[in-house]
Amino acid sequence: MKDTKRTLNELLVYLFNHILFLEEKNLKDQGIRLSMTEVHTLENIEKSSSKTMSDIAKLQMVTQGTLTVAVNRLVKKGFVWRERDKEDKRVIRLELTPVAKEVLKVHDRFHESMIDSLIADMKVDDDVNLMTSLDKIMEYFKKLG
Repeated sequence: MKDTKRTLNELLVYLFNHILFLEEKNLKDQGIRLSMTEVHTLENIEKSSSKTMSDIAKLQMVTQGTLTVAVNRLVKKGFVWRERDKEDKRVIRLELTPVAKEVLKVHDRFHESMIDSLIADMKVDDDVNLMTSLDKIMEYFKKLG
């Protein structure tokens, strides 16, 4: 069991780090000069239903102060717009610029290609045990967050 734990730990750490490295390399190869943290901030803005700082900070799992610093950089670089809510002027909503949407398309294509390659090589659809185990790992990490 000790070997299994060590192997699983090494695998998860390697996968996490290697995927981040490959994502960033892919972006740079496409001429996009953003960090993965910045791209993931754009992703969370896109995913947010309310587009408010508090909602996006929760999705990003950071404080609103940390998100404010990141958003300020993205506004300055031309990837995000801030807009006051029309009904409640105290609320600021974030909007992606067209350039940010293009960055996310590049990022999504990378993920799609990665998953397509994985599925083609592993026949994942046929492996119920693998899918069940991956689901359990994902649920564990969701509980921690």
